[in-house]
Amino acid sequence: MTPLTPEQPALARVAPGRGARRVTTLSVGTVLAVILLLAALFAPWLAPFDPNIQHIEIRLMPPSAQHWLGTDGFGRDLLSRVIYGARPTLLLVSLILLLTIPFGLLIGISAGYLGGWVERILMRFTDIVLSLPSLVMALALVAILGPGLMNGALALAFTSWPPFSRQARAETLALRRSDYLAAARMQGIGGFRLMFGHILPLCMPSAVVRAALSLGGIILSSAGLGFLGMGIQPPTAEWGSMVAEGSKVIFDQWWVAAAPGGAILFASLAFNLLGDGLRDKMDTRHGN
Repeated sequence: MTPLTPEQPALARVAPGRGARRVTTLSVGTVLAVILLLAALFAPWLAPFDPNIQHIEIRLMPPSAQHWLGTDGFGRDLLSRVIYGARPTLLLVSLILLLTIPFGLLIGISAGYLGGWVERILMRFTDIVLSLPSLVMALALVAILGPGLMNGALALAFTSWPPFSRQARAETLALRRSDYLAAARMQGIGGFRLMFGHILPLCMPSAVVRAALSLGGIILSSAGLGFLGMGIQPPTAEWGSMVAEGSKVIFDQWWVAAAPGGAILFASLAFNLLGDGLRDKMDTRHGN
């Protein structure tokens, strides 16, 4: 049996700890994200009350055995509204990802593979969009299009795709002269078939990781739109608008803003942990 060098025991002691940390981060993020998803799917069965029925006689009640998170300014149960508020938030996030990931990958792969003037035009356009303040641009677009779920998704998607594009371009440039693509070209594969049949699958893992890492920011941006009254309109339960309503009475009835604020924190934490775990799992630069 070959004796261990002095460095090997140290590596053996470090590696298990690193692996345990990554598994724990991914597991915790997955569990929290699943809880959030299940709460949105089974909201009618989990919510103890109708989220839109008003009871003025019990308005602004503190948390109690009957209303665990208290009631808002219209006497609506805050726990029910927080649970139902997960639905528009997750739907908005899903729409944004469905719009940003394909568009960003298309721009980035095309720029990296075609090069030349195509790359210069696409990347300068990407730089221009990336330099714009995302929330300000989203507010301007929603002001033009009008408030609503789809318009909010379009507005946030407009400023969310450049990071995917830049990352896909960098990976495409690294792959363009690889032996893998050279072998594909020798078989007569080229053009769009090579771009989206061979390069795209190699860019997808990093795009998934970036999407998971950006979900927390997207949730905060969507809540910001709701807070400013430019997102999903009342009486639909939406966390940002609920925080805006609670901010009016935050010094006396703190729970009105704390309940949806805690939900935003929970969702952001869940997706940040999930993204961090996926990065450690799928990005080879961080090891295994």
